[in-house]
Amino acid sequence: MRVHTVGEVARLSGLSVRALRHYDEIGLLKPLTVGENGYRYYGPDELLRLQQILLQRELGVPLEEIRRALDAPDFDRLAALEAHRDRLAAEARRYADLVKTLDQTLAALKGDGQMDEKAMYRGFDPKKQAEQEAWLVERYGETARDEIEASKAKTKGWKQTDFDAAQAEVEAIEAEMAQALAAGLPADSQAVGAIVARLHAWVARSWKTPPDANAFAGLAQLYSDNPDFRARYEGRAVGLTEYLSEAMRVFARTHL
Repeated sequence: MRVHTVGEVARLSGLSVRALRHYDEIGLLKPLTVGENGYRYYGPDELLRLQQILLQRELGVPLEEIRRALDAPDFDRLAALEAHRDRLAAEARRYADLVKTLDQTLAALKGDGQMDEKAMYRGFDPKKQAEQEAWLVERYGETARDEIEASKAKTKGWKQTDFDAAQAEVEAIEAEMAQALAAGLPADSQAVGAIVARLHAWVARSWKTPPDANAFAGLAQLYSDNPDFRARYEGRAVGLTEYLSEAMRVFARTHL
C-alpha cells in the first residue's frame, strides 16, 4: 500500500499543507499514521475521504457538517458519491444552458443572428433569489425579512450602471482576499484589514444602516453557513470562506 506525505497530498488535491493540518486538528481528516519525524502520512482510505470532503465543499456544505456525515455509522460512500454526481450533473446542465445563452447573446450583438427574448434568460434560476431570502428568514427570523426589504428599498433607485459597479467592486474584493490567502497573510494583518474595510463599505451602501460590530460578525457567520456563499468563495480559492469570515470577525472586533 502506497502512502503519501502531507506535501504530496497537498499537490494532488490542490489544498494547502496548512489546510490539511487544519483538517487533522478538527478531526475531519486524520492521517493514516504520523512518523517519528512528525510527518503525516496518508493512505488510500484517507485520499478517498478527502475526495468526499472536497466534493461536499464544492456543494457548500460546512466543514462540521461534513465531518458528522462522514463519521456517521450509517455513512454509505457509494450512495454519497452517486448523490454528488447527480447534483453536479444538474449544475453542469444549467451552466451549459448559461453558456449557450451567452453565445447567442454575443452572436446577436455581433450581428450574426437575432436573439429570442425568452432565450435571453435560459439557464437562470428564477427561484434562486426567493430561495436565498427564504433561507435567511428561516435562519435569522423575521428581522432578516425586514432587512431584505430595507435593502431593496435602498437600492430601488439604482441604475444598471450602479449594480454593475457594485458587482465589479465586490468581485475585486473577493479576488484580493483570495490573493491574500494564497500569500499566507494572517486574517488579522493590516493588509487584509484594509480589504475588509472596503467590504464593510460595500455592504453599507445597500444596507439600511452601516453594519455595526454584531451585524458584521453575523454577516461573517452567514457567509460561512450559507451554501451559496460558501460555493462562491470556495470556487475562488479553497479555504477562502473561513479566511474571509475570520477576517470579518477580526475587523468587527477591532474597528467597529
